[in-house]
Amino acid sequence: MIRREWNYFLTALLFFTRMPVPKSYQYKETYSSPSSKYLTLIGWIVGGIAGVVFYTASLLFSIEIAIVLSMISTVFFTGAFHEDGFADVCDGFGGGWGKESILKIMKDSTVGAYALIGTSLLLLLKFNALVALGEINNFVLVFGLINGHTSSRFMALFLMYTHSYVREDESSKVKTVMERSFSLQVLSYSFLFVLLPFFLIQSAIFLVAFLISYLVQIALAFYFNKQIGGYTGDCLGAVQQVTEVVFYLSIIALWKYM
Repeated sequence: MIRREWNYFLTALLFFTRMPVPKSYQYKETYSSPSSKYLTLIGWIVGGIAGVVFYTASLLFSIEIAIVLSMISTVFFTGAFHEDGFADVCDGFGGGWGKESILKIMKDSTVGAYALIGTSLLLLLKFNALVALGEINNFVLVFGLINGHTSSRFMALFLMYTHSYVREDESSKVKTVMERSFSLQVLSYSFLFVLLPFFLIQSAIFLVAFLISYLVQIALAFYFNKQIGGYTGDCLGAVQQVTEVVFYLSIIALWKYM
């Protein structure tokens, strides 16, 4: 059982990051769907790396430089996996008319004006949000990074559970993961990794920020479902990116009043 779960975890690591896996690991299609339970653990890892990079860099540089280096580390270790999805959603939903047009544009590897502008603004907003968290204190920023990366990945996973995948092409990586049964047990297991950071920090502000992010996820899911009848892999990336930033912004806003 331990070996099986280890293989599931390595599959998640291989799929959702650019981190190396042991040479002894051999991918099997049966690992795909169960590996989703470890998506939030991947958030722990990526958020933890971001926190370590920030804290280490802050000892040498200004908070702004430390945050930029932290953001670079997350892009490097994930291969801009989620940012790319957000960019495609900006192009698809910004320039497309109707389901077929939207899906066709999102499939195109060309970067359009909507993607460039949307991604630039998102990263700028994320940078300033993290600077504001750092102005509260470094502890809030580090745990904000861990919670933000973990909870936002759960939001993407929740969208996979509640809605249908809409692409019909067999080459899609997300379809490979989701074409097999995705049970409530997998979702619940993943949620355990979301709860752990909240237990560590024990802050009502972080919990409320999570709930606000969840409401935003519901709104995005409703929009995607209305426009294309479900979700694509790019939609999942957009949900992760948007709810991560919303999580940071919620902490900043709530800190003033709670």
